[in-house]
Amino acid sequence: MKSSTLQAINAARAARRAAVVVTDLSDGASEVFLEGASFPPEWDNLIVEALRSGRAGVAAVEGRSLFVNVHLPPPRIVAIGAVHISQALAELAAVAGFDMTIIDPRTAFATAERFGAIELLAEWPEDILPSRPLDRYTALAALTHDPKIDDYPIRAALEAGCFYVGALGSRKTHAARVERLEQAGVPADAIGRIKAPIGLNIGAASPAEIAIAILAEIIESLRRRDPSGREGGAK
Repeated sequence: MKSSTLQAINAARAARRAAVVVTDLSDGASEVFLEGASFPPEWDNLIVEALRSGRAGVAAVEGRSLFVNVHLPPPRIVAIGAVHISQALAELAAVAGFDMTIIDPRTAFATAERFGAIELLAEWPEDILPSRPLDRYTALAALTHDPKIDDYPIRAALEAGCFYVGALGSRKTHAARVERLEQAGVPADAIGRIKAPIGLNIGAASPAEIAIAILAEIIESLRRRDPSGREGGAK
């Protein structure tokens, strides 16, 4: 691997950006593309599918044999609210391969006794997120039912382009949330990205069932996302 290719991959990793390396097996020439890059038209579908699936493989394109290798940032879940759903979600997230962080300023709920080794930050989201920014490989689940705690991270997640933004609450609760976000100047198309009520509609009732529904919706959003925001590839 050329040093320029390795440098491009390392830079993408440091920035939590996805990168795809396409190597022509006939001559070993490689090209690196960041997620959202301007891909050659004949490779576009190939690279986009690799970014969605995270799987490497060999493909034949217009008579050329190509090896496509994918470098994805570890996906993570940031849950707002140290609630019963978060406890169940933390256990499930680890099994599915997601890192997880829980943020809740309410110290009565945010205790190590309830969450064990899970990263738990007993801080206000607006105090912690500027130094721990969200990104395109983050799923944000707002679970407190308290707009004073939930609204800021929801706005931050929409601005950061998180692949998933979900919020707990009924349709009535979400309607009030939408009104607050509109008043705060959040664009309608961004608000439309919020999954609310949160989780796939499987009739979940208990905290554990709701956590399963949320994780399933997160996985669906990750695997079916549209890599966008075009930037040029690095050779």
